[in-house]
Amino acid sequence: LAMAASIGVAVIIITNLIVVPMVLSYLGVSGASVRKIQAGEKKEHPLAGLFARFTRKPLAALSIVIAVAGYGVGIYMSQDLKIGDLDKGAPELWPDPCEEMDCPRGYEPKPRYRYNHDVNFLVSNYSVSADVLVVMGKTPVESCNTYPAMQTVDDLSWTLRNVEGVQDVVTISSATKLISTNMNEGSLKWATISRDQYALNNVMSFMPDSLYNLDCSLAPVYVFLDDHKADTLDGVVAAVTEFADEHNSETLQFELAAGNAGVEAATNIVIREAQTKMLLWVYGVVIALCLINFRSLRITTCIIVPLMLTSVLGQALMAALGIGVKVATLPVIALGVGIGVDYGIYIYSSLQSYLRSGETLENAYFYALKSSGTAVAFTGLTLAVGVGTWMFSPIKFQADMGLMLTFMFFWNMIGALLFLPALAWLLSPREKAASA
Repeated sequence: LAMAASIGVAVIIITNLIVVPMVLSYLGVSGASVRKIQAGEKKEHPLAGLFARFTRKPLAALSIVIAVAGYGVGIYMSQDLKIGDLDKGAPELWPDPCEEMDCPRGYEPKPRYRYNHDVNFLVSNYSVSADVLVVMGKTPVESCNTYPAMQTVDDLSWTLRNVEGVQDVVTISSATKLISTNMNEGSLKWATISRDQYALNNVMSFMPDSLYNLDCSLAPVYVFLDDHKADTLDGVVAAVTEFADEHNSETLQFELAAGNAGVEAATNIVIREAQTKMLLWVYGVVIALCLINFRSLRITTCIIVPLMLTSVLGQALMAALGIGVKVATLPVIALGVGIGVDYGIYIYSSLQSYLRSGETLENAYFYALKSSGTAVAFTGLTLAVGVGTWMFSPIKFQADMGLMLTFMFFWNMIGALLFLPALAWLLSPREKAASA
């Protein structure tokens, strides 16, 4: 995704700076277009006048107070943001409506709910699971069927069976109990792990191949889960980690993890570690480039702070909508930063040129809005409306991303138009003194 986005931006740069001027050099600009632009520059812009008032003390202070409150609410709500999937079944599809209501027998869901409805029905009514996490129990060669190893594996099985979200656990020890019982006329007295190694060796002749490897140095623990939701995986991983820290030895080590749920749990761990690093890298690069371009910490602050507010509110929105952070959703915040920073740069570049010509902050911002504000508003609304159509998608992931991107594009635009001038007033001693 990073490579695709970088290539796309490079193509846009080439198109805007090279291709468009070349095309215009051949086609030219009509007199009517020139006259329309000139008339637009002379025409009064009521919205530009309204937004320019945010450089005055009352509205600027109000804007800053609202932004600070937004930061507070966003940080508080984003504490509930989860890493991983938050729905049963396939999280990219719409959840089963029968999770929220009592469905009559023979209920036929709409096509968009069909897959997760079927998965929920099977998991709820039959002893099956589509989510399996495998813990690896490593032993020395020919030692996976010793009594100490089997008993420790059985202790782990008992621990995991008491974790919420675990349906069942199948191991070499659970199979040993079943085989011993069947070999002794079904007597439940034999449903245990014998301390006699010869008895254990005899059991191994009937042991399924999936429960140990050829040289008996690996005893996998199959953990069947109700779902692969973030809380379920976190609970299982925490239980296995705690048990391993207490019981691992030179003769037996438990290691995570295989199976589809195990891979997803490992992915969640990597995402949890990478999430903050990714945002720091994105903002670090954006801040560095703004400092290089404007050579001003004040201007960079005016551009970056509204952008960070949108990122915080975006994370809060994800928590409120029940959207977990995973491989597919992780880049969304970064994408919003990369696109949203354009708004602030466009406006402040124009604003800076008018300030250098001697205009007051209010007049400079008014002229900047007349020249660049229309483009920023049009771009923001076009992007927001364009991706907003995704919210009607039959695919839940696309609908969620449509809502997220619409929110971020729109609020990045609002931040650039309303919050940026307030920060410019706050960080400009001359303007503050004039409005005092």
